[in-house]
Amino acid sequence: MNEIRLNNVVPEIFAERENLRSDIWHHDIVFERGKRYLIEAESGTGKSSLCSYLYGKRGDYRGQILFDNNDIKRLSMAEWTTLRQNSISILFQELRLFGELTSWENIEIKNRLTNARTRAQIESWFEELGIADKIDSRIDKMSYGQQQRVALIRALCQPFDFLFLDEPISHLDDRNGDIMRDIILREAAQSGAAIIVTSIGKHPHIDYDKHFKL
Repeated sequence: MNEIRLNNVVPEIFAERENLRSDIWHHDIVFERGKRYLIEAESGTGKSSLCSYLYGKRGDYRGQILFDNNDIKRLSMAEWTTLRQNSISILFQELRLFGELTSWENIEIKNRLTNARTRAQIESWFEELGIADKIDSRIDKMSYGQQQRVALIRALCQPFDFLFLDEPISHLDDRNGDIMRDIILREAAQSGAAIIVTSIGKHPHIDYDKHFKL
């Protein structure tokens, strides 16, 4: 997939609001593969809604969202499954990890779908992110910042053209945030993928191609 286009998109809940100030809502926006985007938002402006629309979780919006000129509201469940396995990956703000499973088990669930990464590659990320000793630890016994790093590794365990990162470093110190950024940039470059970061606070220090205010 090479392009995501938003044509006059706005959440239903905002549709009748006058004087809605946004660089995204009610505009024609294009996200291109290979580029880097930052979407900064305040609480209540629809950041979570946007992520849900782009990942196909929700459809309560007006306007059109197109993946390579295909209206996503017309996609079948099978088509969404293929997209989520091969074209779009996401690090959710709420992480969506299974607390009763170990770090490795959470990642293995994702990696088994496409066998995109070797065990050695995954272990190298754990080492780089400073959580090598947590690979066999249960998620619910780890700090939120450690869980964020596990969630990033899981997001990278598939092919992708677009990588969505929703508040990816909100619970990380600057050093670990920079390490995560370097991994993200490296892996996106190898795939020729786009990076789309959303944030209501701190965000990775990246040379973004475009900066939007939601």
